[in-house]
Amino acid sequence: MGQGMAHEKAIEYYSYTDYLHWEGKWELIAGIPMAMSPSSVINHQAIAGKILNELMNSIGDCEKCLVLGEEDWKIGNDTVLKPDVVLICDEPNDQYITKAPEIIVEVVSQSSAKRDEVFKFSIYESEKVPYYIIVYPGDCKAKLYRLENGIFQTRRLL
Repeated sequence: MGQGMAHEKAIEYYSYTDYLHWEGKWELIAGIPMAMSPSSVINHQAIAGKILNELMNSIGDCEKCLVLGEEDWKIGNDTVLKPDVVLICDEPNDQYITKAPEIIVEVVSQSSAKRDEVFKFSIYESEKVPYYIIVYPGDCKAKLYRLENGIFQTRRLL
C-alpha cells in the first residue's frame, strides 16, 4: 500500500437475512455473529425452565403476556438476540420479538458471562428493558437490575 492509504481490516458484516440461513444457535450483535454453546448443560436448562415456569404462573390468565424461552428478539437488521427467558406483552409479531420484553433472564455460563454482563447488558439497557436478571448457577445467585431513568440500577443480589 502506498503512503497515506489506510490499512483496512477485513471484517465481515452480517444482517438478519444472513442470520436466517445459519444452522445452529447464533446471536447477531451489530452485524457480528456470535455462536451460542452447542447445547446447554442440564443445570442451565433446569434453572431456565424453573424461571420460565414461575413467570408463567405469575402472569396467570393475562391474554396480553407470554413467557418464552430462547426466542429471537430482532432489535435491528444487524442485531438479533436470543435471551434465555423473556416475558413479553402486546407483541404484534408472531415470528420473533420486535419490542423490548418486560423481563429478560439470562442464565450465565462460563462461555457467555462477558456477553451477558457487558454486551447484552448494554443493549438491554439502551432498548429500555424494565427488568434484567442475570443468574449465576455456579454461585446460586442472581443479580436483579431495574431500569430507572434510562439506567439499570442493581436492585438486589438474590
